[in-house]
Amino acid sequence: MLKIRGLECGYGRMKVIEGVDLEVGAESVGLFGPNGAGKTTLIGAIMGINKPWAGSIELDGKSINGMETHLMARMGVALVPQERELFPGMSVDDNLMLGAAYIPHAKDKSAEQLEKVFSLFPILKERRKQLAGTMSGGQQRMVAIARALMSNPKLLILDEPSLGLQPSIVAEVFEVLKALKKTVSILVTEQNVRESLKSIDRGYVLENGKIVIEDSAEGLKTNPYVLKSYLGL
Repeated sequence: MLKIRGLECGYGRMKVIEGVDLEVGAESVGLFGPNGAGKTTLIGAIMGINKPWAGSIELDGKSINGMETHLMARMGVALVPQERELFPGMSVDDNLMLGAAYIPHAKDKSAEQLEKVFSLFPILKERRKQLAGTMSGGQQRMVAIARALMSNPKLLILDEPSLGLQPSIVAEVFEVLKALKKTVSILVTEQNVRESLKSIDRGYVLENGKIVIEDSAEGLKTNPYVLKSYLGL
């Protein structure tokens, strides 16, 4: 699915990502690290927001280095950004339908996909006519994830999905991700390592722009460095 080799990128003259190798197959993969480690920069490089300085990014064996973001969406990659970026003055329904509106392969199946996202997030079906901007932070996060799923993606990328959410909603979001990995490949960046490890298959730890650990979820749970630095044990 997604294969990154020797990736380097940054801003201006400042290198943020240095020599990163990362893969996502038919699975759920976590990308962990502290603030400033380069997680969002790496996601930006995948989505064509940050142009790679060196290295390669491939999707299904095809180079996507520097490809425009809207073309990435048509190729089957969907991003749920940190800030949700909903249209607050529009209804839940309208926000969701925009997720499929400009993706030819998704637009034809929008009604079917809408029922799928409503089965994942029943509260959205109840509030489908409510303005997105009047919903709670957790509900808005659900709308953002559901909107991304409306594009019927092959790869779903989530940037800090638990950011700013209360614990009960965090647990609910990760339960949804656990269910989703059966039907879509997932790459999720997170600081909440404890909850993430319950829903992923493998994970990477990114620090100072470099991958320092790569292991299965079970391996990360018992890694002494992860236990001390990320799980507080």
